[in-house]
Amino acid sequence: MGKGNANDEPLSDVTVEAKRRKLVGCKNFQRVNPKSDKFDIKRFHHIEFWCGDATNTYKRFGHGLGMPLAARSDQSTGNSRYASYTLRSGELVFVFTSPYSAACAQPGGAAPMPWLDAGRHWEFVRKHGLAVRAVGLSVADAAEAWRVSTANGARGVLPPTTIEDPESGTAQELCEVELYGDVVLRFVGGTFKGPGIAGYKAEAPPEGSTGFGLNRLDHAVGNVHDLLEQVNYMEKITGFHEFAEFTAEDVGTVDSGLNSMVLANNSEFVLMPVNEPTFGTKRKSQIQTYLEQNEGPGLQHLALKTDDIFRTIRAMRSASGGFDFMPRASDAYYAKLPEKIGDSLTPEQYKEVEELGLLADKDDQGVLLQVFTKPVGDRPTLFLEIIQRIGCMHEPTEDERAHTVPSIGVNAPQELPPLIQSAGCGGFGKGNFNELFKSIEEYEKTLDV
Repeated sequence: MGKGNANDEPLSDVTVEAKRRKLVGCKNFQRVNPKSDKFDIKRFHHIEFWCGDATNTYKRFGHGLGMPLAARSDQSTGNSRYASYTLRSGELVFVFTSPYSAACAQPGGAAPMPWLDAGRHWEFVRKHGLAVRAVGLSVADAAEAWRVSTANGARGVLPPTTIEDPESGTAQELCEVELYGDVVLRFVGGTFKGPGIAGYKAEAPPEGSTGFGLNRLDHAVGNVHDLLEQVNYMEKITGFHEFAEFTAEDVGTVDSGLNSMVLANNSEFVLMPVNEPTFGTKRKSQIQTYLEQNEGPGLQHLALKTDDIFRTIRAMRSASGGFDFMPRASDAYYAKLPEKIGDSLTPEQYKEVEELGLLADKDDQGVLLQVFTKPVGDRPTLFLEIIQRIGCMHEPTEDERAHTVPSIGVNAPQELPPLIQSAGCGGFGKGNFNELFKSIEEYEKTLDV
């Protein structure tokens, strides 16, 4: 009689499929877009952070990223349950939430999310520190997203719920399913076209403010214990397809490594990489460090896209009290860069890349410029990536016209420019992983982790 699992319970379909699947690595991976979404998923809608002090946290992110306050829900708007603030730069939307004292909460009141449980929130913060609670995706129909995803094995958290927005006379539909760890995947639909969550009081943007140039969320990266089991779960509930793949042999150093797969929706404007640690190396994998410090799986980093990374990074570096960056790459890295990238960058751009400590990589379609912050909170967990993608311009197809028009702040489809950029242009910095790992390894040597 064969041995069962540790609990003598039958393995789930997702676990069984994960055991059959094998990683092939970057060189052997063939990218294909089967257009396999199980419901209409458009693009990222917003990211919600749960924190211990929403006021100070949103002000720091707003200052450090050049993201003005777009909406609020707090005691000043009649919400006695929690404080929540929405920042916006282009399509990039962050929401920061923290409860008030439960003893002071008034029945009824103007709390857009009355289901928010203070006890669960504080347990989340105790366990994870400052962390992402929700990854919001814009969908055509939130109720349909719930029906299809849960029918395909999604673990439901919040069933379809309607939030009225008195200011605009519209309504937002949202629902939540488990993503990984204590992070939820939030499907957002309805007629509300403002940033973030409906029912907040809109704030006028400051006059003359152009921000730092951040325009949208490019990708959101999770760290988990078991990569294939997580990827199979996400594919099963959404229909996402694999966009890229990396193994420790592709991206690690002799000291540490990871395995990673990138999932995408049909339009490939929703990109969700997932990482797992590898073992048997000299140093602990940075992914394992994250899993320990975060007390489980969670969202590791957010990649914020700009069309002028030089301007953005100069502005971020000048914002005292904002965010610190990882140590720059070695002189040898910058000396070899022209040979690797060629004439895709100008001599002036090479100079600025080195001056600002950026990393550059190139694939067969375009160029990627990137830089990473140090962790944004007390723990060596959540951090940010700033990126610019260069190249891959093409005329939009009819499908792209339907799915790549920004869904935030517009009440009807708007015209796309004559040329748009393909999602994921320039790849995910495979050629920089080794240098990045060295930088993170050096940073972690300064910590008792």
